[in-house]
Amino acid sequence: MKGEGKVFLKSRMKWIGLLGLVLSAFSLLVHFLLAGFTDDSISDYSIPVTIFSWRPVFDNPRFARHTPLYRRLWGPTRHVETLLPDANPRGFHSDPPARTNGFVFVRIQGGFHEIRNSIPDVVAVSRLLNATLVIPEIQSTTSSKGISSQFKSFAYLYNEEHFMASIANDVRVVKTLPKNLKWARRKKQIPSFKVSYGSSPYYYLHHVLPVLIKHSVVELVVPHGGCLQAILPSDLEEYQRLRCRVAFHALQFRKEVQELSTKVLQRLRPLGRPFIAYDPGMTREALAYHGCAELFQDVHTELIQHKRAWMIKRGIVKGKLSVDSAEQRLAGLCPLMPEEVGILLRAYGYSWDTIIYVAGGEVFGGQRTLIPLHGMFENVVDRTSLSTSWELAKMYGREAKHNDIKKMTPPSIEEETKHDSSRSTRQRPQPLPPPPARPKYYNIEGWWGWVAESDNEPESTVIELRTNAHKLLWEAIDYVVSVEADVFISGFDRDGKGHPSFASLVMGHRLYQSASAKTFRPDRKQIAMLLEEIRDHMYEANHTWITSVRKLLKRSILEGLIESSKRSKAFSFLSHPVPECSCITRAHPVSNASLIEANLGVTHRCPQWMDGIVNERSKDNKNAEKEEDLDEEDLSSSGLFFGHKENGGNNNGNNETVNSEANNKEEGQLEDQEELEGGER
Repeated sequence: MKGEGKVFLKSRMKWIGLLGLVLSAFSLLVHFLLAGFTDDSISDYSIPVTIFSWRPVFDNPRFARHTPLYRRLWGPTRHVETLLPDANPRGFHSDPPARTNGFVFVRIQGGFHEIRNSIPDVVAVSRLLNATLVIPEIQSTTSSKGISSQFKSFAYLYNEEHFMASIANDVRVVKTLPKNLKWARRKKQIPSFKVSYGSSPYYYLHHVLPVLIKHSVVELVVPHGGCLQAILPSDLEEYQRLRCRVAFHALQFRKEVQELSTKVLQRLRPLGRPFIAYDPGMTREALAYHGCAELFQDVHTELIQHKRAWMIKRGIVKGKLSVDSAEQRLAGLCPLMPEEVGILLRAYGYSWDTIIYVAGGEVFGGQRTLIPLHGMFENVVDRTSLSTSWELAKMYGREAKHNDIKKMTPPSIEEETKHDSSRSTRQRPQPLPPPPARPKYYNIEGWWGWVAESDNEPESTVIELRTNAHKLLWEAIDYVVSVEADVFISGFDRDGKGHPSFASLVMGHRLYQSASAKTFRPDRKQIAMLLEEIRDHMYEANHTWITSVRKLLKRSILEGLIESSKRSKAFSFLSHPVPECSCITRAHPVSNASLIEANLGVTHRCPQWMDGIVNERSKDNKNAEKEEDLDEEDLSSSGLFFGHKENGGNNNGNNETVNSEANNKEEGQLEDQEELEGGER
């Protein structure tokens, strides 16, 4: 009996010890959860505790939405509120026939925006040729070794099933070629066309269609981000709406990308606060094309110049290698630096605690170019600070490990000395070929920058190819966030060659989906002139300069939209899908109708069920329209950009509310007449 009692006692002690460990772990977890809250009031601070790196910092969590200041900074553009999306066919639209002229197999080359702009074009071309479209092949993923076998080519970025179902009434779509044609393609026995950018419909009807009918299959190689001209003849207007249906409805990112994008959006709006999406547009290609190398220093300048030399050699750039970057910048041909964009936003009225999401892929120059922006705004974030490594890994899928990858490093001094000594000990020196150009390697903030003494850069490694494929997913997240942002601003919305860019596609999508969403389209030439006036004292701007910036940015919302209809649409239809893919609601003010019809050319009336959408919006803006527009109060230039910590952050809730109301009175009454004046011009 004693032995049984001891065994029972030992087993009981084990269970008690296990229970103690569980309770200790639970109490430790509760302690960490409580530590994430403020010590003022736990109930007032409802941001969930997460494990990603960003924790928002706000001066006043109670964000006033019904003030003139809020409407000026975040409110919709009333003049285009009645502009709604309508990409449905407006006449007789036949279904694709059961028997077509053959198959169109497409290989799309380029990055995210080239791929996104090309897919609607190839769908329209397939409809024009009465052909069966094979799901396009994205070269950026098929050429990448080591990416997940779960997602290949088109399915790596987009939802194949949704894409096929969405355009089933427009074009016949299949996933692969039939076996006999697939074998012929592998043997390179099918006719192939390398299509130039912006090819006309007549090129396809007169050159491609006869070959398609003869061979039952053609291969189209799309290298420059578009294979159909932007502006089509009036008799092909339905093809423009087909492009919109593909770009804005059929092209849905795959499930894993969509889920992470939704999480990032939720984390961007703590306490329901709005945010700004900012695309720097600072790519190496754009900087090299325009000769903006002198905006940077050290190895970055060399990298840009090397790319420009490569472009000149291939005829992409017609000009000299060395260009005066200062003149290019004053001409509006260089991107706005993050520091300059930060100053513009602060001058417009956005406070230091405004949330800014940096989108558009990797910023050339690294994080050090964003340091001034971080200094002016506390809450500058990107996808890396709003997601975790395991969330990104889930999006990438199961990827193979590459243990054979060796970092490219220059030979050591010992190896060079050994090689030289072995040559000197030879009895009869042998003639040697000229040595290859020796590259220089620079380790810059985690990525390898390469400057060569020859015109040819080294081939991409396996890990670099994989990273290029990952960039498609990163930019997909940025694209979703930018389209849904309360405010969007770009540092550079054109690449100079007329091709679409990330920013131009985002602005086109925002114009289609929600035309009234605030989108700044600043004139870089005018901005450069204004910034040049205060170049020596950029952080101590006077009231006159601030007023000029506010007027310029406010005018850019409407005037920039009208200008893009002349400038952007001629090169990329998806950058300005108006008027073909939009309609004007019947419940509209006369002044708005005249603006939209005269400047944007929209005359088509929306279906009656859409009238309710605008009626709800107009109720919220009645008070704003009745308000008297007053001049802005004089702002103190001292501490304009860095005056957010003058009180030491010790104000209580009442003081914060009073300060907020005072700011609204001081800066407020800001529904100024300039917006109306801009629409009437």
